Amino acid sequence: MATDTATEVFEEHRPVLMGVAYRMLGRVADAEDVVQETWLRWSAAEHGEVRVPRAYLVRTTTRLAIDRLRRIKSRREAYVGPWLPEPLVTDLARTVPDAAERAVLADTVSLAVMVVLESLSPLERAVFVLREAFGFPFTEIATTLDRSEQAVRQLATRARRHVDERRPRYDVDPVERRDLTERFLAAAVDGDLDGLVALLAPDARLVGDSGGKAKAPVRVIESADKVARFLDGVARQGIADPRFRFLEVNGGVAVLVLFGGKPDSVLQIDVSEGRVQCVHIVRNPDKLLHLADV
Repeated sequence: MATDTATEVFEEHRPVLMGVAYRMLGRVADAEDVVQETWLRWSAAEHGEVRVPRAYLVRTTTRLAIDRLRRIKSRREAYVGPWLPEPLVTDLARTVPDAAERAVLADTVSLAVMVVLESLSPLERAVFVLREAFGFPFTEIATTLDRSEQAVRQLATRARRHVDERRPRYDVDPVERRDLTERFLAAAVDGDLDGLVALLAPDARLVGDSGGKAKAPVRVIESADKVARFLDGVARQGIADPRFRFLEVNGGVAVLVLFGGKPDSVLQIDVSEGRVQCVHIVRNPDKLLHLADV
C-alpha cells in the first residue's frame, strides 16, 4: 500500500478511532495520544498483510486505550472532588444524518453515561463502547479483545446491566434542552432564586469538577433548594464581564463560559419531564485548554 493511500485509509477511520478512544478514556488529550500511537503502528505495519484495515485500526486503538486506562486508574482515584469527563465538542447533527444513530451516539458520549462508564472494568468498558456506540458484532469484538465470543457476550451483559442500573433518565429532545438551558442560564446569571427553583426537579443535583484547581463544590450538591442557593451565591459574588457561547458538547447543548476571552467553565444540564435533573459544571482548567480556539 502506497504511503498516500495508507494515510487516506487512516484518516477515513480517524473519527471512529477517536470516538472509541475518547469513550474509553474520558480525556481528549489521552484519546489523541492513543490515536497517534495507532497511526505510528499503522504507518509501520505491513499493509499487504492487513486484510481489513478498519478492524486492524479499531483493534489497535482499543487495546492501547485499555492499557492506558489501566495505568491512569490510580490518577482517577486520587482526583480531588467529583470527576467529569473532559468536554468534547461534537457536531452530530451534521456528521450523523440518521436520527436514530445520532441519538445512540449522543447517549453513549453524554457526560452522565461517561461517568457511569468509569465504574466498569476496562474490558467491560471496551465491549460496551464497541457494541453499544458503534454496533460492532460480537465476533469482531472477540477478535479485538482476544477473547471468546461467549466471554464477550457475558461482558456485554454485565456492562449493559450496570449502565442501565446507574444511568440517569433524561430527555434528549434538542429543542427542549436548548430552551431550558437558556432559561436556566438567564435565571442563574440574574440571581433569580425562585426562577431557578421552578426550573429544577425537586431532587436535582449539581456536579462540579475542578480537580482542586478552581473553585467548585468538592461534593455533589443535592436538592433543588440547595442547587439554586449555590448558583444564587455565585451570581451574588459578581463576575466581571462574562461571555457565554452555546455549543454542542458530548452530544448535547452546553454553555461555554469565558472570562477575558479564555474558557472558564462548561455548563450542561440533563433534562427530564421539563425540569433540570442534573447540572454539570466543568471548571478544571486542564480540561478546558482545548476549548480556547472553539
